[in-house]
Amino acid sequence: MGASILVVDDEAVVREFIVATLLPLGHHLVTASDGESALEAALASPPDLVISDVMMPGMDGWSLVRRVRTHPRLAFVPFIFLSALSSVDDILKGFRLGADDYLPKPFRSDALIERVTDALRRRESIESRTRGLLEPRDDGAPPALRGSLSEVGLSSLLVLLEIEKKSGTLELHGEFDERLRLDLRRGRVFQAHVDRGPPLTGAEVIYYLLGWPRGTFVFHAGDAPIEDKIGLSTTGLLMEAARRADEGGGGERDLFDLVDDDAE
Repeated sequence: MGASILVVDDEAVVREFIVATLLPLGHHLVTASDGESALEAALASPPDLVISDVMMPGMDGWSLVRRVRTHPRLAFVPFIFLSALSSVDDILKGFRLGADDYLPKPFRSDALIERVTDALRRRESIESRTRGLLEPRDDGAPPALRGSLSEVGLSSLLVLLEIEKKSGTLELHGEFDERLRLDLRRGRVFQAHVDRGPPLTGAEVIYYLLGWPRGTFVFHAGDAPIEDKIGLSTTGLLMEAARRADEGGGGERDLFDLVDDDAE
């Protein structure tokens, strides 16, 4: 059985080309001409994959992927960008915001098919493996979930931990030997710590981490602190991070920005 795929592009000819390419493979295609209608369609009936343009009127592709990643039902939905914006900076931005792949326009039908097939297979494997690692071990020891942020973004990981109502500590290691920790209680982040890295506290730690394109994580299930020093649900945190990113705020700042600010 094919996948349900949401195609978003303001150019009808592009939408028609994608539908003509993927429909013969047995996939179910739903189309939208802008980000607002695409998000509405995705929330009404979560797709198995989103393929989106970047430059669109109203809500563009950048904003769309941010919004998609704030909703628990869409956390693990693969997202592929198709765009004429093909610079290294544009591609990195796409991945940083939560996209799974980026295919520059113009593109060939065989390249699109390959990317779609890979995205669906990879995401299904990642979600299955991630959920499996959260199950109790045969020896009775608490589960330890570990992986790479390049495979499972922090937003998806936090949503999964909230859905599963897991308590414990999520340790994150960054590219510059940064070491940060998030303490969770029943799926909610209650406290955040910087063991090595920029001088941030509270929710600012989480907004900073959501801007990491790479890094590794380890989740240790166990006791969690009682005092809630964050005061926001996972959805609330992700929505605030998206708002900041839309305004060019802390959601996309990097370590060097923070070091410069501290030096001042």
